[in-house]
Amino acid sequence: MTPRHPLTPGRAGAAAAALALVLATAATGSPVSAAGSEGADVPQGTVAYRSVARFATAGKPRDLLLHPDSKKLYVGSDDLPETADVNESGLHVLDPADGKLRSTVGQAPGPTGTLGRRAVRQLLAPLPGDGAVFSYPLRGIGTAKDGEAAAAGAWVPGAAVTHATAGLTPATVLVAQGPVLSQVDIATAAVKRSVTLEGGDGFAVDPVRGTVWFTDIGNRRMYRIDAATFQVAATVEFPAGEGFGGFTEVDPETGAVWVGLDSSVVVHDATGKRLGTLRGSGSDMPRAAGFDATTHEAFVVWQDAGDTSQPGSDNDGTLTVHRTRDLQEVVKPVVLPGIHVQLGSAAVAVEPGGATVFVSDPVAGRIIRLERATSPRVTRSPADRSVAAGTEVSLTAEAEGTPRPAVTWQVSTDAGRTWQPVAGATAPTYTFTAALSDSGRRYRAEFSNDVGAVRTAAATLTVTIADTTSGGSGGGSTTTGGTGGTGAAGSAGSTGSAGSTAGGSDGGSGGAGGSDSTSDVSGTSGTPGSVGGGSAGATVGGGDHTTPNGGALASTGVAVASLAGSAVVLTGAGWVLMRRARARSTR
Repeated sequence: MTPRHPLTPGRAGAAAAALALVLATAATGSPVSAAGSEGADVPQGTVAYRSVARFATAGKPRDLLLHPDSKKLYVGSDDLPETADVNESGLHVLDPADGKLRSTVGQAPGPTGTLGRRAVRQLLAPLPGDGAVFSYPLRGIGTAKDGEAAAAGAWVPGAAVTHATAGLTPATVLVAQGPVLSQVDIATAAVKRSVTLEGGDGFAVDPVRGTVWFTDIGNRRMYRIDAATFQVAATVEFPAGEGFGGFTEVDPETGAVWVGLDSSVVVHDATGKRLGTLRGSGSDMPRAAGFDATTHEAFVVWQDAGDTSQPGSDNDGTLTVHRTRDLQEVVKPVVLPGIHVQLGSAAVAVEPGGATVFVSDPVAGRIIRLERATSPRVTRSPADRSVAAGTEVSLTAEAEGTPRPAVTWQVSTDAGRTWQPVAGATAPTYTFTAALSDSGRRYRAEFSNDVGAVRTAAATLTVTIADTTSGGSGGGSTTTGGTGGTGAAGSAGSTGSAGSTAGGSDGGSGGAGGSDSTSDVSGTSGTPGSVGGGSAGATVGGGDHTTPNGGALASTGVAVASLAGSAVVLTGAGWVLMRRARARSTR
């Protein structure tokens, strides 16, 4: 049995909890109440992202790709200047759980086919099963898988590749060489078709709708290219601005195109109609975006300008999360310390379902792993209870949250005005023995995790005086005592034994001469010339001191004495008659 609780001013330690909230006696098990709570530090179910790890195993990361089949994290990297003794450029393959380096593919063909150490600038598409298609300076298109010693690759003819993405077919990619957009064969780098625009920077592909969106930041416009004809189908004008471009990405679910423009994100639907504009904080500029079809959310990485002389510059970036249907922010912005644009653009990769997000830090040469967390949400609260003193009472609590919430039980002795933690009550179930002094106390559980804390509704405990009449009248059966035997002449017969009582029924009276006892009582033989020489038998069972129905025949000494006296008189009369009869016969 758990000892009764002392009250302590400090908060008890936390323990994992995800159980039903029940206030019950140990003997009966009582029903639980509906969900409820008594306040929280943040709204229940609030979502947040928290940094849980930083990987420094992939050089200076430039792009990220979570492979949909193998689940490996592919990282395209440059060499870190501060590690002069080793060249860390290439295609790195990491375990996304802990950042452990699985392999590095550092060799790729040059323009003449000669293998050499190559940096990887963009990851374009996953290969079936495992591996990635990537671009590398100046015009290389390569493919490689985890564990391979060198990548396969070919060089695109013409000018340096300024941007590349997945193609309209599995065997092709799209590359931009300034304002020229081309469809290129992956294996040979041969150009299939091209279109030349007035200007161009980055672009994004919508294979579902057969559209390529090509941004021209210098001319503040965007071209919609029909994939079937590979010609411009429409032009969308951007608002006036400073002329800085960040990214161009298409939401694969809706077809909306998101463009990082100066210090904002401009969003258009699949036809080019403006949906809205997102703005960052301070001098932050949008530099990467990713989408999750399961949660219907967009993840945007904003990098600081990196110039503290500018208003609002603090050298810290942010991650924002938005609903794609209405662009509303659904998570409090996550601060990304030290991420600015001075040493390159960040990249983002989102695990399907949005539980984990990876953001590259080009300044520190790290990959930040962020995990989604949810503040606790109470699913049940306790009901008021009334128990007898001495009864064992158990409280158990349930709340949902990520990471799994810890629980601390609290008690109030002043009708809920103030609360104190219960010492040691940090397990999912708190059990104690109710005392009269506990009556009127209120109990609740507080659940907490990294996002916030929430408290259940309180239950009031009423304690009544325990029933002390157990073993009283009622319930049990009575065993009939035996009949007393006949004594010799001149002595009283022994009294019958008193009937025993079971289950708390009225006890019978013992026979004459019986001694006090809590078990069956037998009478003792009377001494010669006396009737029921012993004292009356004790009552058994703790009930009323009355003779039950069906008790012993010789139940009191008085009855035995009466019978014994009658026997003496009758015996004397018979002796007188016999003397007279003998006298007559002798005459």
